[in-house]
Amino acid sequence: MMMKAAIFDLDGTLLDSMGIWNDAGKRYLHSIGVEPEENLSIILFPMTMEVGARYVKEHYHLQQTEGQIMDGVLGIVRNFYYEEVQAKEGAKEFLERLSKQGIPMAAATAGNRELAERALMRLGIRSYFKEILTCTEVGAGKHEPDIYQKALEILGSVPEETYVFEDAFYALETAKKAGFRTVGVEDDSSLRDRMQIRQIADQYLSSWKEAVGILDE
Repeated sequence: MMMKAAIFDLDGTLLDSMGIWNDAGKRYLHSIGVEPEENLSIILFPMTMEVGARYVKEHYHLQQTEGQIMDGVLGIVRNFYYEEVQAKEGAKEFLERLSKQGIPMAAATAGNRELAERALMRLGIRSYFKEILTCTEVGAGKHEPDIYQKALEILGSVPEETYVFEDAFYALETAKKAGFRTVGVEDDSSLRDRMQIRQIADQYLSSWKEAVGILDE
């Protein structure tokens, strides 16, 4: 099926950014002179930010309030997107190829618009996208197809000719059920779901260097 439009997830798909969510707690503690336990990221992973802040405050006997801890962690994440985050190797080159072929593109993220805009601008890839859509602004997460359907309106395409690139199984499952062509993109954060992703995605990329094959269909 010829690609007529493309929708890209950002975190874990185009951006090598998932690690910051594991490291933010450790970075915060280091910033206030506290040595974190070795498995802190594993402990915090299933917690909400509020619960995580409470754990860090109580476990490390911090003077900071839970609100101050959350603000500190969010500041670290913000700085990461503003100054550090990189595109995955080969991603920019693939976007450039699509752009040269006149294929319209949109970004669809569960993340924060400001952080996404700043990261894409700094990396020189913002101009490839007609629009950045966020789950918050659309009013539904990626367990629902709303964000992809909204992207279709902007791109002027139909699902069967529109490719959705995602690293998360649940998002690929949503897009697949809504009739889109799906491409699973490997990321360390989703390796545990790799078998399921391979089964549900129309194609699977271990790296963006493999993406050129999609254009040869």
